[in-house]
Amino acid sequence: MISKNQLKFVHQLELKKHRRSEQAFVAEGPKVVGDLLDSGFTPLQIFATDGWCDGRRDKSQRVSDDELRRLSFLQHPQDVLAVFRLPEVPKETPAGGLQLALDGVQDPGNLGTIIRIADWFGIDTVYCSEDTADAWSPKVVQATMGSIARVNIIYTKLTELIATAHVPVYGTLLDGRNLYEEPLSADGIIVMGNEGNGISQEVRQLITHRLLIPRYHEGPESLNVAIATAITCAEFRRRM
Repeated sequence: MISKNQLKFVHQLELKKHRRSEQAFVAEGPKVVGDLLDSGFTPLQIFATDGWCDGRRDKSQRVSDDELRRLSFLQHPQDVLAVFRLPEVPKETPAGGLQLALDGVQDPGNLGTIIRIADWFGIDTVYCSEDTADAWSPKVVQATMGSIARVNIIYTKLTELIATAHVPVYGTLLDGRNLYEEPLSADGIIVMGNEGNGISQEVRQLITHRLLIPRYHEGPESLNVAIATAITCAEFRRRM
C-alpha cells in the first residue's frame, strides 16, 4: 500500500524545482522504465502491478491498478511507474560526429520527439538552451519513448558553446540555402529554434551554414520544429 508521503513525493516531481532539489525524475510504462533500467539509470523507487513484477528481479513495490492511477501522470497508466536518479551531466565540449542544439524549444512533446529523433539517427548529444523545456519533466520523458536513456542532454549557454566549437554550425532559417543542394559534413552542430520565433538573433549570428528546407507550394509558413529536425537529420545521414 502506498503512503501519503510516497504519493506526495512522486507528485512533486512534476515541478522542475523539486526535480532539481531531489535530483530525481519520474518515468512510466514498461518501455520507458525498461530502457532506463537497461541503460544503467539508478531507480530510487519502482511502483508496479503484478503484471510487471512477475518474473522480474527488480525490487518493486507492488501496487494495485487504483494505486498506480493515483501515482500516475498519465490518463491511462501502464503497469509501472519509477522514480530515477537524475544522471550526471557530461562535459559540454562538442566531440566528433553530429550533435543537436535546441534554442528555446518550449513544447514538451516537441522536445521529447526531438530526443527520440536524435536517438533514431544515432546522435548521442542534444544541447539545450537554458530557456528550453526541461527534458526530465514527466511529459518529455514519456514523449521520448525510452530514447532519453541513450541520449545525453546538456543545458548550457548556446552562444558560449557554439563560439568555442571547432565544427560547422548549421541552422535552418528562412534565408538559408536549399538543404538538398548544400554540402553537409559528418561533424557539426545542427541548431533548431523556438516554435514561434525560430533561432534567436544571438545564436543566429554564430551559424556558419544557413540551411532551408524548401517549400514546394504556397501554403504553411513553417514546419513543426520536431518534423523539421527529422527532415534535416535524415538528409545529413543520407549523405554519409
